[in-house]
Amino acid sequence: MTPGLDLALLLGAAVLLVAVGAVRFSSRLGVPSLLVYLALGVAIGESGLGIRFDDAELTRVLGFCALIVIIAEGGLSARWSTLRPVLGLAATLSTLGVLVSIVVVGVVVHVALGLDWRLALLYGAVLSSTDAAAVFATLRRLRLPPRLVATLEAESGMNDAPVVLLVVLLSRGGPTGHPWWFEVLLLGYELGVGAVVGLLAGLAGRFALRRAALPSAGLYPIAVVGFTVLAYAAGAVLHASGFLAVYVAGVLLGNARLPHRQAILGFADGLAWLAQIGLFVLLGLLATPSRLGAAVWPAVVTGLALVLAARPLSVLVSALPFRFGLREQAFLSWAGLRGAVPIVLATIPLSERVPGADRLFDAVFVLVVIFTLLQAGTLASAARRLGVTAPAEATEIRVETAPLERMRADLLQLEVPTGSRLGGVHVDELRLPVGAAVTLVLRDGVGFVPGPDTRLKVGDSLLIVATAGVRDAAERRLRAVSRRGRLARWFGEYGEDHDD
Repeated sequence: MTPGLDLALLLGAAVLLVAVGAVRFSSRLGVPSLLVYLALGVAIGESGLGIRFDDAELTRVLGFCALIVIIAEGGLSARWSTLRPVLGLAATLSTLGVLVSIVVVGVVVHVALGLDWRLALLYGAVLSSTDAAAVFATLRRLRLPPRLVATLEAESGMNDAPVVLLVVLLSRGGPTGHPWWFEVLLLGYELGVGAVVGLLAGLAGRFALRRAALPSAGLYPIAVVGFTVLAYAAGAVLHASGFLAVYVAGVLLGNARLPHRQAILGFADGLAWLAQIGLFVLLGLLATPSRLGAAVWPAVVTGLALVLAARPLSVLVSALPFRFGLREQAFLSWAGLRGAVPIVLATIPLSERVPGADRLFDAVFVLVVIFTLLQAGTLASAARRLGVTAPAEATEIRVETAPLERMRADLLQLEVPTGSRLGGVHVDELRLPVGAAVTLVLRDGVGFVPGPDTRLKVGDSLLIVATAGVRDAAERRLRAVSRRGRLARWFGEYGEDHDD
C-alpha cells in the first residue's frame, strides 16, 4: 500500500475512534455529538492540521448519501402504532409549515440584511428542515409524551423531501416560467410519486425477505439497506422525491416482522452513526474558520427570525386542524432542531455557484452551532416550564437488542420513576394481556424473579417479555397504571395519548 493511503487510513481511524468516544462525553454534558464532530472536522482542516478541502460538489454528493442512510434508520426505528396518530400533523408541518417558515425567514432576511429575494428565500429554504440526527439524539434522552416525540421525529424524517426540491428550484434560478399552479402540481407529483415508490419498495422488501432463506443472518441487514437505497434511486430516476421514498420504505420494513429483525435494526443504527460522523466531520472540514467571524451577525439575525417567528408561526398554522394545546405547540416550536441537514442543503447553492452562496454556507454553519447549543441545552428545562414532561410515560419503555426471535417477542425495560402510580402496585394487579409478563425486577442493585404478590417500588427496574401481538396493549396498560394506579380502568384511563 502507498504511504499516502496508509496515512489517510491512520487519520481516518483516529478520527472515527475519537468521534465514537465523544458520544459518551457529549451525552454527559447534554450537548449533541454533532457539534463535537463538526469541531473535529474544523480541527483537521486548513486552520488545524492543514488539510485543505473545498469541494462543495463532492460534499453535496457524500452528504446526500449520508442522509439516505440516516433517514432510512429513522424510518426503520419508527413504530407505526406511535407514528399513525401524528402522521397528519407531521405531514402538515413538513409541507405547509415549511412554506410558512421559508416566507417568514425570507422576508426578515431581505429587510434586515438587505439581500435580494432569491438569496433571502434560499436562507429560509435551507433552514426550514429540522434535522433527523439532532432530533433523534436529543429527544430520546428526555421523558416526554409519546405523541410529542413521535411528531418531531416524523417531521424530521419527512420534511427533507420537500425542502430539497425547493432549495434545488431556488438554486437553479427560481420558477421555470410555468404558471404557479404548474409548480405546485410538480411539487405534488414529486412527493406523491416518491411516497408510492417507497411504498412499493417497502412491500417488495417485506415480501422477499419473509420468503427468502438467505444463507447467513448477516445478509438480511444488508438486504434491508439495499431496499431503502433502491427506493431512493428509483424515486430519483422517476424525478420524484427519493428522500420521501427512503423514509416510507424504512417505515414499512421496520414494522414488518422480518427474520433477524433486531440484527437489522442494530446494523442500521451503526451505519447511521457512521454516516453522521462522516457527514459532520466532512462539513466541518469544508468550513473556512477565517470567514466564520463575519457570519456571526447574519447567523444571529436569521436564527432569531427562525426561532422566534418562523418556527412558532409554522407550528401554529400547521396545528390548527389538530388537537394540540398551546403548551405542546410551544415545545414543538422550541424543539425544531437544526443540524447537518441545513449545512448539507447550503452546499447546493454553493455547487450551483449562486451569488452569495459562500456567505450563506458560513451563516448556516455558525447558526447551527449557536442555536443547537442554545436549544438542545434547554430542551429539558423548557419541557418542565411548559408542563409537557411525562415522568411516568412510556418513554421509559424501550426495546432491548436481545431479540427472542423464535418467540416472536420483544424484551422491554421499564423504570418506575418518582411520581409514578406503579409504586405500590402488585405484579398481578398490572393485569397485563396474555402474552406479556414481568420476568425480572432489579431493586437496589439486586435482581429477582417476581411473584404475583410482589409489590413494586419507586426506583425498580422491570424486564417485561411481550409477544409482538400484545406489545402495544401491554404498553398502554402500563401507561394507564402508571398514571392512575391499579384502578386505572375504573377512572376511564386506558393509556392512550390525551390532551393536557
